[in-house]
Amino acid sequence: MDTKEIFALFERQIVDYHRTDSVDAPTVNPYAEGTFEHLLWEKSYVDTVQWHLEDLIRPEDVDPVEALRLKRWIDRSNQRRTDMVERIDDHYMQQFAAVEVRPDAKINTETPAWAIDRLSILALKIYHFGIEVERKDVDEAHHARCLAKYNTLLEQKSDLMQAIDDLLQELAAGQKKMKLYRQMKMYNDPSLNPMLYNKK
Repeated sequence: MDTKEIFALFERQIVDYHRTDSVDAPTVNPYAEGTFEHLLWEKSYVDTVQWHLEDLIRPEDVDPVEALRLKRWIDRSNQRRTDMVERIDDHYMQQFAAVEVRPDAKINTETPAWAIDRLSILALKIYHFGIEVERKDVDEAHHARCLAKYNTLLEQKSDLMQAIDDLLQELAAGQKKMKLYRQMKMYNDPSLNPMLYNKK
């Protein structure tokens, strides 16, 4: 898949989520389980739900018990998001496993999956700024600020998609090499987080 297809998938998932606009509503993944498209849809769904969880926890008058529940949910979501990014990178590691890497090949600053993660979040920003641009209950200054940011996001989308496509082409040609460093998160691990293992 190229980035146009990936971004279009993200857009479809975001629109699908907003049919109910509920963090509790499950997604119906239209792709066969085990396919790359299925994984991308699930990744986009996790990002979309987390976007709205972050909104729910923002009001200053949120009930403290509810805020703690949401914080725990966000922590689990962050872990799931990281796990999915690593599965996306596993896909690319397998795709490029037989490529003969040139001796002068360099490592990119981020893997394809972490760049695609940024693209997923960018799709959410574009969707929500698009709503702000269309609002009729705001003054012209607000509209102008939102429109300027929306246009910048569209430019960023074009640049990021080109950069990802370039990276994938360079990996396929052996001009860059894939090297994975798994995320070593400590906060969810009861054997690594002192706030958790000291309570035993």
